[in-house]
Amino acid sequence: MYDAVHAGMATDVAVERAGQGELAFGELLRLGRLLAPERLPHAAASAAQHFGGREVEMLLVDHGQDLLVPLAGRVPPVRIDGSVAGRAFRQVEVQEIAVERGQRLWLPLLDGVDRLGVLGLTFSALDDLTRARAQHFAALLAEILVSKSNYGDALVQTARLRPMTLAAEMQWSLMPPLTVGSERLVVSGMVQPSYEVGGDIFDYALGEERAHVAIFDAMGHGLEAALLAAVAVGAYRNARRRPLALTPTASAIDEALARQFGRGRFVTALIADLDLDSGRLRWISAGHPPPLLLRQGRVVKELSRPPNAPLGLRLNDNLAVHEEVLEPGDRLVLYSDGVVEAKDPSTRERFGIDRLVEFIARAEAAGEPVPETMRRLGHAVVRHQGDDLQDDATQVLLEWRGGELENLLG
Repeated sequence: MYDAVHAGMATDVAVERAGQGELAFGELLRLGRLLAPERLPHAAASAAQHFGGREVEMLLVDHGQDLLVPLAGRVPPVRIDGSVAGRAFRQVEVQEIAVERGQRLWLPLLDGVDRLGVLGLTFSALDDLTRARAQHFAALLAEILVSKSNYGDALVQTARLRPMTLAAEMQWSLMPPLTVGSERLVVSGMVQPSYEVGGDIFDYALGEERAHVAIFDAMGHGLEAALLAAVAVGAYRNARRRPLALTPTASAIDEALARQFGRGRFVTALIADLDLDSGRLRWISAGHPPPLLLRQGRVVKELSRPPNAPLGLRLNDNLAVHEEVLEPGDRLVLYSDGVVEAKDPSTRERFGIDRLVEFIARAEAAGEPVPETMRRLGHAVVRHQGDDLQDDATQVLLEWRGGELENLLG
């Protein structure tokens, strides 16, 4: 009888605890559906109380990816480098520390694998169920955050620490999330200078069997370059969604640019397709720096081929398509010339390909996540030029993990 009573009590406690999570998630969904974005921290604080969470902080990454900025908060931003909250962001892992009144969790807020920021929660005590519940809570909050991003300016304004140029405004409105991933592929990019960028842009589309990626560098600076880049990426998406193969896609971009701007304006481009089952990479280079292929932390080769002319000049009668077969774990680096040509203001030394490769190889050896490698690389390029880039600098890193989808899930 005694054992039966205690078993029943234990069951009641388990049901009650499970109900706490259901109440938290239900309240967050109910409130989040109707609230303005800047009210999300208040909704999260109210909902988290159901499973013991308190002292809720939502910190979003700024455009330059230097700081974590509170959403509708009065506390100052937190540096990504050198803080516990920043470590959760950098490593994409939950961080747990002891605080005066319990345990503090910092959890990454993710849109798929794209890092939006971090969530801070404090608990009087922690067990595995509470930790799991906090992670699910952060995942749900991130989904609501993304769903709110297109309906107001609060999230965009939080991420900005200073005014953005009109050209940069246009570019960022066209830019996809900086990181996308699946079981077989991760694509991550970084664009600098984040508040003045005008002519550089990248784009991608990830499907079940094939991935598409492109990087563009428009001639000139400012608004004129932004307009060129906007037409280029718009024509690329239009052709890709029809869908057209690589050669007619490049031809469509070439024609759209020439028709809109005449033959005096151009865009360099690298447009690629990757078969996710076989690792077969096909690409067209239109006056753009060649990709770099890294394998096991070393540069296997620069995928240098005779380039086609830049797009917009109507000079490509026979566009050459190139091929390479990747191996599982290979990394492919796409970059604009602003990366390798960034000059140290005192020595005039260029950042260069060797420094670019060495940086990525060290990060891979350290097991650093792909988006964190891109973040730190972007900052390294800016620092090399004395924090004053003379040209846009964009880099995109692809990591193909290989294999059949079923094998990876098994």
